[in-house]
Amino acid sequence: MGETWDFARCVSVLSGEIDLLKEIAAAQNMVKQAVLDREWIDFDEKTAEVNRLGEKLALLETEREQFFPAEKDYHARVMSLPQEQSREITRLHRELKKETLGMRMLNESFLAYINEAKTIAASYLEAVCPARGGKLYTQKGYKVSQDLKSMVVNNQL
Repeated sequence: MGETWDFARCVSVLSGEIDLLKEIAAAQNMVKQAVLDREWIDFDEKTAEVNRLGEKLALLETEREQFFPAEKDYHARVMSLPQEQSREITRLHRELKKETLGMRMLNESFLAYINEAKTIAASYLEAVCPARGGKLYTQKGYKVSQDLKSMVVNNQL
């Protein structure tokens, strides 16, 4: 256990994850703002940035799992460290959990907003066009999915 332990690398990985989570949160806030402002070019660019950062985070998570393959290994490893190292790892681990929970809350609130917008749009279409029976059609008359990912309403008479 002790011979494979690299304290400095572990600190680097945990700190890197924390920094990436902060970057992802900032980018996700920009995505949210782009949606609110209906700036779809910004939306696509910021979504790509979030995805890129997410890939980097996944690599660091894999590396962190090598230090702590299971929760019980984390506690055993931390308890076996010198007190100062133990405190530093515990502090970083706590901050990582805090950032992760913050990210989860941000995602959940944004998804709730998106789902509410979809529900309102679907209700509006149902009220305006009750004869449609809840179906959406392309300009050429083909039936399409009702996921409302990309929709344009032609309101010309």
